[in-house]
Amino acid sequence: MNRLVWKLLRRHISGAQLAGFFLASLFGMTIVLLGIQFYRDVAPVFTQGNSFLKKDYLIATRKISTLGNLTGRSNTFSAAAIDDLRRQPFTRSVGTFTPSLFNVSAGMGMEEAGIRLSTEMFFESVPDEYIDVSLDRWHFDPQSRTIPIIIPRNYLNLYNFGFAQSRSLPKLSEGLMNLIRMDIRLSGNGLAENFKGQIVGFSNRLNTILVPQAFMEWANQRYAPGREAQPSRLIVEVNNPTDTAINDYFSRKGYETEGDSLDAGRATYFLRLVTGIVLAIGGVISLLAFYILMLSIFLLLQKNRTKLQNLLLIGYGPSQVTLPYCLLTATLNLAVLLLSTGCVVLVRHAYLPFLEELVPQLTGSSLLPTALTGLLLCVLVSTLNMLAIRRQLPRVSSAARS
Repeated sequence: MNRLVWKLLRRHISGAQLAGFFLASLFGMTIVLLGIQFYRDVAPVFTQGNSFLKKDYLIATRKISTLGNLTGRSNTFSAAAIDDLRRQPFTRSVGTFTPSLFNVSAGMGMEEAGIRLSTEMFFESVPDEYIDVSLDRWHFDPQSRTIPIIIPRNYLNLYNFGFAQSRSLPKLSEGLMNLIRMDIRLSGNGLAENFKGQIVGFSNRLNTILVPQAFMEWANQRYAPGREAQPSRLIVEVNNPTDTAINDYFSRKGYETEGDSLDAGRATYFLRLVTGIVLAIGGVISLLAFYILMLSIFLLLQKNRTKLQNLLLIGYGPSQVTLPYCLLTATLNLAVLLLSTGCVVLVRHAYLPFLEELVPQLTGSSLLPTALTGLLLCVLVSTLNMLAIRRQLPRVSSAARS
């Protein structure tokens, strides 16, 4: 019986209108799904480990001047200065670099390779949320006598491509460095104790030798009781690195930023902005396609209003009368989903080799979350289509009776 109803109602269907909806919806859905999949494929660059695109951070220091040195002016940040920076509209959060107030000496070596290095050094710590390395081994237990350490990646590069190369010494990989344990000697307050240091990661963001915050608090209290660690550097997470208020504030306060973090933050912001614009364009196209389909269906209902009224009068229910239109929209949306997913697979197959050349450690993510997102959008759009059709039927029927 539904087949007879379909044959009766399909006479006024416009192939051009449905084709317009199909193409527009296919284009919009492909852009949305491709944007999602591309973001997932490059997610390690954005969010994991020592990513430079994870968040927008600035390392702030005070300018060191000759006059300041002569007058003994401190280059540390007071609690009031930190609170003032934290209250600025461009600031999300502020973390402090806590310096070590005790003496640190370290030695490390590989007897088989004839390498033995020993030096005086220093430690600093920052809150864990600012660390750009996995925190799985980032904890300190005084009973274990092992100190987790994060060093800047450029330290390793300086050794490999400077010191080691000039002296014909073997180069060290990150994996090998993680296996090396350093002999650490801490002294202060009449105490001198030995620990083992283990390198657990390499940072691109923080140019210092990092230890856990818990260790730093324990060690400062043990080896330098009664002294307060004054931070000389701050790590600042900002909302928008392109905000001119940041430069104005830093210039007015006499602050500087380390390296090119401000410029890198601007590049990151623009990249995110472009990605958001692309997704927005795909969403707008999808909404326009949805609107085109609704207009096509409403036009069909208007053209068939007499037939619809007659079908209702002879005993057909609203669900039976609207079922052909609901099946039509669901079929079209499902076809759009399948074809757009196929387009994403083809485009991804084309761009993934280029990404792997640019970022060798990059591995593509699964297509399943993108496919599930597309399925969710398909179900949502189809449901809205069906609800709109059923709500429109009483209006068409009443208009026909009048």
